[in-house]
Amino acid sequence: MSKELKTGIIAVIIIGISIWGFNFLKGQNLLDSGSRTFKVEYARIGGLSESSAVTINGLKVGKVDNIEFDTSVEKRGHLLVTFIIDNAFEFSKRSIVKIYSPNPLSGSNLAIIPDYEGDMAISGDLLQGEMEESLFTSIGERLNPLQQKIERVIVRTDTLFGGLNKVLSDNTINGINTSIANLSATIIDIRKTIESVNSMVADNQENLKITIENTRNITANFSKVSENINAVDFKKIIDKADEAVGNFNEMSKKINAGEGTIGQLLNDKRMYDNLEAATGELEQLLRDIKLNPKRYIHFSVFGKRQLPYAEKIKN
Repeated sequence: MSKELKTGIIAVIIIGISIWGFNFLKGQNLLDSGSRTFKVEYARIGGLSESSAVTINGLKVGKVDNIEFDTSVEKRGHLLVTFIIDNAFEFSKRSIVKIYSPNPLSGSNLAIIPDYEGDMAISGDLLQGEMEESLFTSIGERLNPLQQKIERVIVRTDTLFGGLNKVLSDNTINGINTSIANLSATIIDIRKTIESVNSMVADNQENLKITIENTRNITANFSKVSENINAVDFKKIIDKADEAVGNFNEMSKKINAGEGTIGQLLNDKRMYDNLEAATGELEQLLRDIKLNPKRYIHFSVFGKRQLPYAEKIKN
């Protein structure tokens, strides 16, 4: 026999033993040809799971093999449980398969309550199922989902701590330590600043009191000024101002209408021309007095006769 053939035979034997051992650990003996399979239907299973034990009168005779939903229209949502019995114990089709919980710390199991009247049950039959309503069953029904949640939380916690371990490397820890040291130094500086501010406030406390007192006096003076302003009769002042404006408007109307001296002076062109002519003659007279003062002012001690006025002829 060649080495390759021996190696192949040994490999096949190892694979076969592995398959048998795996199923044996699951509670299924492949070498036992007396195994029978039954099905039972429930509206709810109360924490029952695959590999749960199947007992008859307290003796374990098999295990739950599969749990699936019923796909029929009439019983949609119901659960179809398939279990395997390795024991050759006989019972009728009228036997009841009840879900029960042996203790509050474990899941639910199946208990076959055997009946011996009628036809005997054969592999593949659908048996009648019931749910045992008890404290253990209720607690077990709630513990199974809780156990699954706790397992998921543990897995996530382990993942979280793994991520933290990756994040908290030596460089990161050194950076955190440096940041904490800087924060401590900053807090010390803040304390020093606060102490300086407190010292400054203590040194200038008297000045602050004086400043506050002055502020009070200023506020009081503003209050007095406000009272005086409130005491002023603004309506009377406004009425007088309105009256004065009305009088000025009336006077303007009269001036524009030519009434009175100012109105005639502003609106009568002849008076304006006469006034302008008189102003010109007066200007000539003043200029002549300035140029020939002897014509108008004469002093004589001996009584000399004044010469007649003769108009100077311009060249």
